[in-house]
This record gives sequence, C-alpha cells and structure tokens, in this order.
Amino acid sequence: MIYSLNGRVKKVFNTFTVLDVNGVGFKIAMSEKDLGNLSEEKELNIFTHLHVKEDALDLYGFLSPSELSFFELLISVSGVGPRSALSILDVAEIGKLSAAIIENRPDLLTQASGIGRKTAEKVIIELRGKVATLQSEEIVKSMESDGDLVETLASLGYRKETARVALAKISADTIGLENRLKEALKILSGKNK
Repeated sequence: MIYSLNGRVKKVFNTFTVLDVNGVGFKIAMSEKDLGNLSEEKELNIFTHLHVKEDALDLYGFLSPSELSFFELLISVSGVGPRSALSILDVAEIGKLSAAIIENRPDLLTQASGIGRKTAEKVIIELRGKVATLQSEEIVKSMESDGDLVETLASLGYRKETARVALAKISADTIGLENRLKEALKILSGKNK
C-alpha cells in the first residue's frame, strides 16, 4: 500500500525512526543495522511495508528495495513475523542470508534473536527455491567466521547486534579472524578514523 516515503529523519530510536514527510511524522520500524546508518535531519527515501494487524497498522522500513523484497519473502514463511524478519536481516547482508538458505545452514539463521532451529529450518525449506546467490559456499564460510567473531565480542561484553554492525563496517579487504577482531574492536571503541 505504501511503497516508499521520502522525508527528513526527525529522530532515531533503538527499534524505529520517525520520518517527517511534509509535517507528518511516520513511525517506521527498521533493522538495527539500518538504524545505525541513519542521521537525524538527513533527507531520506525509505522503502516500506505496511503490516496490518487487528489492532494496529505498522510500517517497516528499508534502505533498499532488495531488503524490502527479502523481508517480504521472510514474512511469507509461517511462523516468521515482521520483528523476527528484521532480526534475521540484522544477522548479515542479503547475499549471505541467501547463501545460508541455499547451503541448508539453519545454524547461521539461528544467530538472529528469537529464531530457533525449527523456524530456521522452515525458512530454509520454504525459501530455498526462491533465493539465489553466487559462490554460496565461500559466503557461508565467511558467515561462520563472523559468527565466531560475534560470539567472541559478546563474551567481551558487547551486544551481539552491536558486534554485527561493527563487523559490517570492516573492509572486505581485511581477512583473517585476528585482523577482523582487531578492526571490530577499533570500531567499537570509536578509534577507527
């Protein structure tokens, strides 16, 4: 119903943003990854999904049409609601999530908050033929490594979602577990300039 909204970011909260569109403030739930990329007072186009419930109309927003499409694929799976779908999108970029689905790796999807093994397996069964990516085996190995890094950073006291955001900011040229950990710690401590 509402494909996208263009306006100024009024305020960014933990789970949503308020987008001012010609004087009307829209509350839009977004992934933590996307919220981390927003700046207040910045003009922005957000692609949206209007989720209709008995007692509410909720807007979910995305920075790209491909994220919106993947979100809509996820919520088409029985047992995966909008909040769970956002949580899955926080685990990794769409190409990596597609690779995890293609390679039948529910353990990588269970890294999402609120997603158990049965739900992850259901996502894989229902979406395997609907997603595509190149070099899925290599991508899955990279996700395993990043999963280990998230656990390591969590053991150091960082929130898993915060650790994932930091890992997403690391250059693709940075390889090796130790080097990626050092870069993540720099980002998390604010010393990455």
